[in-house]
Amino acid sequence: MTNRSKSTLFLIEQLIVIAVFAICAVACISILTAAYFNANDSKALSHAVLKAESAAEVFKVTGDDFSAMADILGGTTTVTGLGTAGVSVVAVYYDNTWKVSSETNAYYVLNLIIESVQNIGNHDLIQGNVNVGKVTGEEILTLKVSVKH
Repeated sequence: MTNRSKSTLFLIEQLIVIAVFAICAVACISILTAAYFNANDSKALSHAVLKAESAAEVFKVTGDDFSAMADILGGTTTVTGLGTAGVSVVAVYYDNTWKVSSETNAYYVLNLIIESVQNIGNHDLIQGNVNVGKVTGEEILTLKVSVKH
């Protein structure tokens, strides 16, 4: 009888240890999963910042020469008139590794959207946004840009 009582206590003790281990394993898996998704979001944000800053610098250099900007960035241009606000002037498509790709294979997209064109003296002040996001519509970053040309 004593041996049976000891083996029952040992079995209960082992079940409790396994249960605690399982609870800790579930907690660790959820923490690692959250860390994985946060790392991917951080990586996408870092790439988006680099691409948006590059586009802003090219925009400052090229001014209103949007075809030159599209050539430098590897994108396409859809200028329908410089005076038209809200027009997506340059679109650059990237695959999931942030390499320039075609629109059909794209995972991310960078758009330069002209918000306003104002005549100031002998110059035009062109203001717009560089939007970087997923092609599904999820926005990652918006950067305001302006150039006096």
